[in-house]
Amino acid sequence: MKARAYLFFLLSIFFIFGCAGSSKKEDGLLKNSSLLEPSGIFKFSDVPIPIGFKPLPQSSYSFESSGVRVGLLKYQGKVNPDRIVNFYKEQMPMYNWMLLNVVEYGQRLMNFERETETCIISMDPKGSSTILTISLGPKAQILPKKPKQPVK
Repeated sequence: MKARAYLFFLLSIFFIFGCAGSSKKEDGLLKNSSLLEPSGIFKFSDVPIPIGFKPLPQSSYSFESSGVRVGLLKYQGKVNPDRIVNFYKEQMPMYNWMLLNVVEYGQRLMNFERETETCIISMDPKGSSTILTISLGPKAQILPKKPKQPVK
């Protein structure tokens, strides 16, 4: 009975992910257009991943508890970093992220924030591919300054 359930589970996963392979339209978008589309698989539901990137689970981790999320997620794909920067400039505001800055010098670095969280996205070209790293965590708490006592 367990073997049958396990086999059904494996076949279901194979069917779902087998059907999710890239179509000719998606391949054309990746090669010919400057626009990228989000992948259907997100580790965090409000941080999109461009189509064409594969997760690197051995180099990634995430934690979520009591509304606090922390993660360092790595992906690899063959997409030009400039197209990825444009993708995140377009997509992140749709998830209520505000772009703080972009640093571009070989590696690209983008900083986003919202009420209680920050998200840093870096793109590091490695040969013909790009390593995409997403760091997500809570914002630093700003402590109130203590009033200075006059020196007597």
